[in-house]
Amino acid sequence: MDRIKNKTILITGAARGIGLATAELLLAEGAQVAFTDINADNLRDAMHRLGTDNALYAKADVTQKGEIQAIADEVLETFGKIDGVFCNAGIGGHSYNFWEYPAQDFASVIDINLMGVLYTMQVAMPALMKQGGSIVITSSVAGLAGMPKGAAYSASKHAVIGLAKSAAIEAARYGVRVNTIHPGPIETDMVRMLEQALSPKDAARGRERLEHAIPMRRYGTAEEVARLAMFLLSDDSRYITGTEHRIDGGMRAV
Repeated sequence: MDRIKNKTILITGAARGIGLATAELLLAEGAQVAFTDINADNLRDAMHRLGTDNALYAKADVTQKGEIQAIADEVLETFGKIDGVFCNAGIGGHSYNFWEYPAQDFASVIDINLMGVLYTMQVAMPALMKQGGSIVITSSVAGLAGMPKGAAYSASKHAVIGLAKSAAIEAARYGVRVNTIHPGPIETDMVRMLEQALSPKDAARGRERLEHAIPMRRYGTAEEVARLAMFLLSDDSRYITGTEHRIDGGMRAV
């Protein structure tokens, strides 16, 4: 396939889960991929797994705009362009009633899940504006509805939808598209935390509750989300912008 071949894609939160699966798929399809992650050990594991052909690895904290800028500069120096950005870095935060949520913990979730996305988009835009391109943001089904005891996470994931829609309107004249994806429960480390929050004494029961809320009665896989991300990063979606794409097994259809 040539829909993503030779494109240069920057991915944040790329060392495991959805980010890693997307990077692996893009590399297999002939793209050049820049990986970033805050966890150096996970990043090193990803490098050993995927190799260094057509890949650039860099540790970065998305809440530090200067660090993201340095990576964007390195990508341009190495590959000469940026065709797409997958803003995937994020955290789930802790489980609290909203009226008890510590301000510092709440702010930390917003800082990573919202401000980190904004900073990544801002540093990539000058390069994207030169030839057009695509920005994909990982939101969540929690960005489409409330999430009990997850107010910070849900608020941050709602917020990136507004950011994406605003950016889509502003960037359209430069040929830059901006879309969000909204995974339901996916077989990643983050869903283990959700299972535990739903049933602190029996995580297996938490999983049962989540699966029961999904019409397809199973979790999704990181690879399934990666294929949606690749579509939105590729030229196959060149007339799609400012939209939300659920990948949740029908969870928000009921």
